[in-house]
Amino acid sequence: MKPPAHGRRSTLYGSFYWRLGISFVVFVLAVLVAQSVMFSYILAGTNARNPSLSPNNLATSAAAELGSALSANPDLDLGAYLTNRYGGEPWPVFVVMSDGSVSGNSTRALSDDIRRSAQSALRGTGIDRGSMPAPEGPVVTAPIQVGGELRGLVVLPPPPPGGVLRDVGRLLSLPGTIVLMIATLVAVVVIFAPARRRLSALEDAAERLGAGDLSVRAPDRGGDEIARVSRAFNRMAGDLAARDEALRASDRLRRQMLADVSHELKTPLTAMRGYVETLRMTEVALDENRRARYLETIESETLRLDRIVKDLLDLARYENNVVPLDVRVFDVARLFDNVVRRHEHDTSTRHITVCLEVEGGADQIVGDPDRIEQVVENLMTNAVRHTPEEGRIELHAGMANGCAVLSVADSGSGIAPEHLPYVFDRFYKVDPARAAAGAGSGLGLSIARAIVVRHGGTIAVASAPGSTRFTISLPQAAHSTSTNL
Repeated sequence: MKPPAHGRRSTLYGSFYWRLGISFVVFVLAVLVAQSVMFSYILAGTNARNPSLSPNNLATSAAAELGSALSANPDLDLGAYLTNRYGGEPWPVFVVMSDGSVSGNSTRALSDDIRRSAQSALRGTGIDRGSMPAPEGPVVTAPIQVGGELRGLVVLPPPPPGGVLRDVGRLLSLPGTIVLMIATLVAVVVIFAPARRRLSALEDAAERLGAGDLSVRAPDRGGDEIARVSRAFNRMAGDLAARDEALRASDRLRRQMLADVSHELKTPLTAMRGYVETLRMTEVALDENRRARYLETIESETLRLDRIVKDLLDLARYENNVVPLDVRVFDVARLFDNVVRRHEHDTSTRHITVCLEVEGGADQIVGDPDRIEQVVENLMTNAVRHTPEEGRIELHAGMANGCAVLSVADSGSGIAPEHLPYVFDRFYKVDPARAAAGAGSGLGLSIARAIVVRHGGTIAVASAPGSTRFTISLPQAAHSTSTNL
């Protein structure tokens, strides 16, 4: 189907190249019109000075004037008279008298064949046309009568070849050249100068971008080709700036992670090194109880170091999607029971009440039960760690908007609002009220988020003094056979 006419017009008028072509044609036409007007003005001025510019009118008028002048002055100098009276005419004016004399307003002599023809006409004798060449063009004549007697002829021979063209060229050469020069300068200013400015701006933007200024943008006003190139350049610059910022952010995160990992690994390593050096000192007397305590501390720090390394590897595998998920339908209540039993000793010793609630529609959900249990385990560990004695922990499962919603809430002191956006970051340290010295690897919440995201879900936290709740949302597909993701 053809595009609508207004769309084609918009494309035509919006094209930079079409505008240049149309503008050039318009300026050429303007030059031609200006030259025509100037030529018409010059000819009109000439006609105004002498209405008898037509050869026939000029010959008749000249014959009448000469007849009157000769009647008044029989000894009139015809050459001087013709030069003074008709010297500005574009046509040469000659007078052939009956006595054989010839006068004219031009330095060019009258051709012999025309002169003899005129003299024969004055004598009334015939002319032998075969004995003389025919003139190149029409010869205009008019009789000069003085007192009713034929005294001569006004003769307007045909102009020489190219005569009119030379006259026109003489009239138009200088004015036409001036008009053409002015029109060319106007064309440069009106047509090409704006395009040059826009291209220069685009070139400057490209050079600044190449020098590393990713904030530079080119002017992209309009709808022509230059504007489209500028918009494409701006999109490229925006993409480069976004990628540069992403690389910088990634580099900052990498450096921060390396610093955090180095710090977390340095603590147990420093403790282990200190105790090992103490045990190797022969000059230091250690009883069996102290030696056993030192060895137990070294073992504890070794296990802590092993947990940190293991959690780092797990987090890297989850974030890079190299851990397959065994997605299937599983029992949420059983998962909660498994988690609660692991912490039964701590909760009973500190008299913490644990409440489980599984809504009817959420008793069977789809996911990888082992990975989801790992998430709930990490959240439960944090809840037990930060819940005071005789506190309360709630595990809840329900359905909302096609998602299974699992939550773990505790009655601890809460998390300060300024820390909430960062609790899922690696090794992020909250205020002392939420941090137990030396407990955990600092990666549990990061691993939990990576597992939930791997399932296509989300995890969020809401906290206030005396209450903190972590909420997991898992999209639920139709119950089907086991699937590895």
